[in-house]
Parts: sequence; structure tokens; C-alpha cells
Amino acid sequence: MFPDFLPAAVHQLSEETSIQQAQAIQRLEVQVGDLQIPTTYVQRGEGQTPLLLLHGFDSSVLEFRRLQPLLAQSQETWALDLLGFGFTERSPQGAVSPDAIKAHLYRFWQQAIARPVVLLGASMGGAAAIDFALTYPEAVERVVLLDSAGIAKGPVIGKYLFPPFDSLAANFLRRPGVRNQISYSAYFDKSFNSADARCCAALHLDCPGWKEALIKFTKSGGFPSLTAKLPQLDLPTLVLWGEEDRILGTDDAGEFMRRLPQGKLVWVPCCGHVPHLERPNTTRRGIEGFLGQ
Repeated sequence: MFPDFLPAAVHQLSEETSIQQAQAIQRLEVQVGDLQIPTTYVQRGEGQTPLLLLHGFDSSVLEFRRLQPLLAQSQETWALDLLGFGFTERSPQGAVSPDAIKAHLYRFWQQAIARPVVLLGASMGGAAAIDFALTYPEAVERVVLLDSAGIAKGPVIGKYLFPPFDSLAANFLRRPGVRNQISYSAYFDKSFNSADARCCAALHLDCPGWKEALIKFTKSGGFPSLTAKLPQLDLPTLVLWGEEDRILGTDDAGEFMRRLPQGKLVWVPCCGHVPHLERPNTTRRGIEGFLGQ
């Protein structure tokens, strides 16, 4: 059975890992200031140090449908829908910005986990992970970055999008052809761009407030470049990077290594921007090796 708060299109999922991940989604009421935010997450496995997984831009916990079950064989894992994204409820009154995302993430961590984690971020989730670890070092033991954002600046042009152009831009991103092209570009092996993968990537678009939250985040400028702050991230940090990344390229991997005090770089061969989807077993082995398992 799927949770009743998921869009009806969830029934179009066809791959077993996708179906099981969707069925495992839970909700927690997270208190942030005056707002109660129904927050979606997936918790699997048991272990001493939890792994907290953060998805990329305009994505959801379904992004970890292949990696999380593998990690959960030996680790306690949590995948979270960040504020403004996935199936976490979007409040018309609430901001959607890097600071708001960080505040919501911290309150979720306090309420659900409340002990130091290994924080894993994919793409935009990597920038969120870095920002969080710098602000709340007591909450993080180690960091894992999968083809991470954080070197280049966010979409600053979004600050200057005024109606009706903001709505038009969001509607453009919603188009199946546009999303299909983005998904196609994310993979080195294009066969991974299946109907099920496209359903996973688009399912949250049917949640109330998707367009409004996306516009808020874009107008906030998104996550800024964190390059100058990386030397302050004095935590063991694994950088896992697809050798064939056509979304961010490969130069940023080297930039992370030049600036991180305790960085370790592992290349994932024959892989694009999403190693956790395209090479989940290789990604798991890299993470477990980093954790000394």
C-alpha cells in the first residue's frame, strides 16, 4: 500500500525498488518557528552512526530508491525530502531558501535522530550538506558528496524573475520533454532513463504548491558558492564523482579536493551525474570503505 498523501501517479511505478521506496515513505510533523511542516522521509536499517541522505534539486526521497536499501543492510539510514521539495508539505506562508532549508533540516534532525550523522548529499543536496555541517558541526561526524553542487553559484538570475515570467519558467521545467532531456543527460548509460525513472523524477510535481515553492527557491538565489568556506569543513569528507558527469562536469571534483582539509576523492567509472542511481553497488562500496566497513 502506498501512503495516501502521495499523488495518484504513484501507481504508475513499475520497478520494485521504486515501489518499495514509495511504500516506505513516512511523515513527521516538524516544528519550525510557528509552522508545523508535515515532512516526508524514509528510514531503513539499524546501526551505530546514522546516514542521512539529501536529494538533489527538484527531486525527492525516491532518488535514493536503489542506494538506500543497500546501505541499510549494515547502516541506519534516513532519506529526507528537503523543505520545498519532494513530498514534504509546502506552506504558502513559509520561505524556501537555503537558510529555511537548513533550519528545517536541523529541526528534523533534532526531532527524529538527535545524534551525530554521516551526512550524504547528492548534487544540490551536497551544497545543503556542506552548509548544514558548517553551521551545526555537532550534528555531523562525516560528509559524503555525490557529484555535489557548492562550487558554482546558484541561479542568481531567479531573483529577478517577476510575474508572469516566474510562472512561465516553472511551467517550462514541468514539461515532460524538458524533464526527459534533463534525466537523459544525467545518465551515462541512457537505458537508465526508463519510464519508471521518469515517473520517480516527476511524481512530486503533482503535490500542492510545487510551482510556488520552486519559484520561491529560485528567487532566493539558491545555494551560493561555498568554495571559500570549504577549508572550514574540517571533517572527513568523501567526494564520489561520476567520470562521465555531463551536468556539472568533472572539474569541480578537483576543486573540492584542493579545498577540503580531509577530503578523499573516488571516481565512479562509466557513470554520469547520479552514481547512486546508475552505479548503486559501486557507490555503496565507496561509502562503506570510507566508513571503515
